[in-house]
Amino acid sequence: MSGASISLDEALDLTRTGDVWLFRGRTVPDRAIQVTTNSPVNHVGMSVVIEDLPPLMWHAELGRSLPDMWSGTHQRGVQLHDLRDAVVVWATRYGQRGWLRQLDRPVSREMEDAVLRTIARLDGTPFPSTARLAGRWLRGRVPIPRRRLTEAALETAYCAEVVASTYQAMGLLPAERGPHWYDPGRFWSGDDLELSNGARLGGEIAVRIPPDARATRGARAETGA
Repeated sequence: MSGASISLDEALDLTRTGDVWLFRGRTVPDRAIQVTTNSPVNHVGMSVVIEDLPPLMWHAELGRSLPDMWSGTHQRGVQLHDLRDAVVVWATRYGQRGWLRQLDRPVSREMEDAVLRTIARLDGTPFPSTARLAGRWLRGRVPIPRRRLTEAALETAYCAEVVASTYQAMGLLPAERGPHWYDPGRFWSGDDLELSNGARLGGEIAVRIPPDARATRGARAETGA
């Protein structure tokens, strides 16, 4: 990871739809996810920045700390959160370090529509248990018909599968691999993820959280990838 860093406010001003957020923590669940997925990070999310809406975070987690901006409820699993609140919760409540990776090209209206369709399809999908992540990661590397992988992803989904499914809908990832093939580390620069049509993700930029940042009232100290 590069040594570049910016403030959270700067990151919120810079980020656009398709940018990736990576997180790394030290708790037992965090380390379990890192080990079972053979990854240096344990969580990945995607920015959704559309028109006059505040920047949003599209991801999946075990907790229900924040209101889901799509359903308007507190829920576990696949969620759409206010981006600032999500980063602050992951930093202050969950003790995570965060990085931003920027997509190197603008997102078209058609790609934005694909993002919204994916959110409508996956929002609220349950998060798989940590105990199942190792087998899930291994199964992702076995040649299984894509149809079966897609059906399974609709039943449960963890963070990397959500981002991968959304990238595939946007035309940024090839359709040959199912979402199970992706883990958080695939979106780290050290893995050299190949995007479609020459698109690239920039290097990691560390995001500094202001000392007076506070997680949203009522947030519960739960974590997950």
